[in-house]
Amino acid sequence: MTELASAQRAVEPHDVVDLITAKRFGRALATDEIEWAVDAFTRGAVAPEQMSALLMAIVIQGMERDEIRSLTAAMIASGERMDFTGLGRPAIDKHSTGGVGDKITLPLVPLLASLGVAVPQLSGRGLGHTGGTLDKLESIAGWQAALSNDEMLRMLTDVGGVICAAGSGLAPADRKMYALRDVTGTVAAVPLIASSIMSKKIAEGAGGLVLDVKFGSGAFLPDVADARELATTMVRLGEDSGLRTVALLTDMDTPLGRAVGNANEVRESVEVLAGGGPADVVELTLALAREMLDLAGMPDVDPAPALADGRAMDAWRALIAGQGGDPDAPLPAAQEQHVVRAEADGVVQRVDARAVGVGAWRLGAGRARPGDPVDHAAGVEVLVRPGDRVSAGDPLFIAACDNAGRLARGLESLGAAVELGASAPPVRPLIAGRIAIDD
Repeated sequence: MTELASAQRAVEPHDVVDLITAKRFGRALATDEIEWAVDAFTRGAVAPEQMSALLMAIVIQGMERDEIRSLTAAMIASGERMDFTGLGRPAIDKHSTGGVGDKITLPLVPLLASLGVAVPQLSGRGLGHTGGTLDKLESIAGWQAALSNDEMLRMLTDVGGVICAAGSGLAPADRKMYALRDVTGTVAAVPLIASSIMSKKIAEGAGGLVLDVKFGSGAFLPDVADARELATTMVRLGEDSGLRTVALLTDMDTPLGRAVGNANEVRESVEVLAGGGPADVVELTLALAREMLDLAGMPDVDPAPALADGRAMDAWRALIAGQGGDPDAPLPAAQEQHVVRAEADGVVQRVDARAVGVGAWRLGAGRARPGDPVDHAAGVEVLVRPGDRVSAGDPLFIAACDNAGRLARGLESLGAAVELGASAPPVRPLIAGRIAIDD
């Protein structure tokens, strides 16, 4: 050991190797140990390979409720906290764990804004099947994701909603830890997922939070029991911190809506804001809106009329224009299109969300590495749902992109995305459950 390393070790209250060993053998870490580990890693006193080992030990051994609470609090303490109490209207946030065709933030934020609820939606960019919320909105000419805190507050005051990138000051420890998790196979662990999401959401400073926790083939937690565990853990974290939190468990075995991609998901969201759109997208938008209105102290307000009478569309236009976008600008459209057709007669048993998502990713709608560009025009239109009867030659999907080479690879995945049978499958509810602290 070098003299520098010895001196550094002498002034630290804990030894990270001791913590790694303790967690590897299943001991619960104390609050002061967790606080030190997060702080020391953030300031560079714990090396990335050491934190990676500790994260892997957590994945293997899990964490108790107090440990998860301490980890979340330590990540919050690493950065700034926002405060929306001076807005003059209730501030309610929403988070989705994401899935194929999940564009609900786009119609939901202006819908709530039109009803008097402030929605400070800090969103991200996608990694995998399709772009994230920011990638989708960047399909709109001129729209800007990066806002200062003052600009964000101006949007909440003037428009009632904002969708923007989180600033670097919000839970920086989580950002640094997630970069490690992404490359060390330690993403899919409930304690780490829950603390990562909730550290940012609690630090945002809203008065309430509604979670959309997804399960199924198109979700990162396919099993409903795992999704329920995650939802329960996050609701408890929120309530323990004084943030009123509710979660809905929603089915992501089938793509949400018809559009999967970036610009085409914006188009579909505008359809919903105009009073139309696919029934499942409308259903989930309204269900989440009702939960948010309840947390805002407005349980008797029905959000549905605001989609029909133009109020939500007006708020959408103000939201886009307020961040530099042109709500009337044409959205990108792909030059290459191909229709995927049924090879036999039958009844659609399943439209595999994961296969559709992989197809969209191969077309260019998503990214393989952070920083990769996305093709805003690329995507998939889903033309059938479980229970539909089709004949050989009927269209199932429309695949679109501007790269012929990508088109061929995307079609490989889409060709296996539909399963046919002889009779109608059981109907699966879109919303499989609700989790709140009093349930």
